[in-house]
Amino acid sequence: MGNQRYVQGLAKLTEIDGEAGEKVISSLANICPDLGKYIIEYPFGDIYQREGLDLKTRELVTVAALTALGHCQPQLNVHINGALNVGCAPQEIDEVILQMSVYAGFPAALNGMFVAKAVFAERELNVV
Repeated sequence: MGNQRYVQGLAKLTEIDGEAGEKVISSLANICPDLGKYIIEYPFGDIYQREGLDLKTRELVTVAALTALGHCQPQLNVHINGALNVGCAPQEIDEVILQMSVYAGFPAALNGMFVAKAVFAERELNVV
């Protein structure tokens, strides 16, 4: 696991998600460690290393995609925290989730907004 993609990916994952990302990877150790390795190497070792978007934009896009899917609340929680960690304001996250009501529907947006509400409460952030 010492290859460059893994090392860079783990550093990027830690930069964005801190302990939450590490917990996701470690939770796979006793069932499918390869999945954890692939998550570190491909999204964080390859895609997140690209120069085309900054981390803030990448996290907002990820929040939008996970909201639109409508059934990824644990991953959405991690990425809302990640978005906050890289400098996104709670209002920006709310706007992204609200925008998804147009394209993914109200149920998906509601699910996303309730995840955001929980993250903001946990971090003691006021949005409105």
